[in-house]
Amino acid sequence: MKLLMKMKKSGSVCLLVSLLSATMAVSGGCGRTEEKENVQGAGTEETEETAADENGQTGQAESEDADGGSGQSAGITFEARDLEGNTVTETVFAESELTMVNVWATYCNPCLSEMPELGELAGEYSSDEFQIIGIVSDVQEESEAEAVEYAAMLVEQTGAAYPHLLLNESLFRSMLSGVSAVPTTFFVNEKGEVLDTVVGAMDKDSWKEKIDGLLKE
Repeated sequence: MKLLMKMKKSGSVCLLVSLLSATMAVSGGCGRTEEKENVQGAGTEETEETAADENGQTGQAESEDADGGSGQSAGITFEARDLEGNTVTETVFAESELTMVNVWATYCNPCLSEMPELGELAGEYSSDEFQIIGIVSDVQEESEAEAVEYAAMLVEQTGAAYPHLLLNESLFRSMLSGVSAVPTTFFVNEKGEVLDTVVGAMDKDSWKEKIDGLLKE
């Protein structure tokens, strides 16, 4: 619990400072400007970007249109594996009226600080109405077991008990090619069409307002 309390003091966005196009790996950092090794041992320079609202408070996310510069097009297609090794494809979107796809990273404090409340939200709606899927942007399907286990440990610690996909080329090209910061969250309908994009972390009440609004449309 001390870990989570510390995380909440950070800003709302972590910049992705490296996109490895050859393997479609994403790595980067947030927090203080310093050198830090990620789970896979590659050094990255950490940079934090804090979004402020009109009252000067941090933690407010930016909402974009469905296109939103995120590089998505209607009808997402992909095949990936989750942390348990299960195969997941775009057909998962047909299981719910609305799917929240939360792109996060193991080094990202704002990502981790909002995940406990995302876990709560996942259990407050019927599965045919709403579901959440996480994408671990800095852990690939080909990553060493240690990196996958570390991501799984963070999921367990934060109570984010919903599927989390490991990054691969298919997933990168279909959803992450335009992502420059985490957390980035997409809202996708049952047809696989992106309805809205949010860059940055938000609190539970703000997410619930966003979800309920999209379900009413």
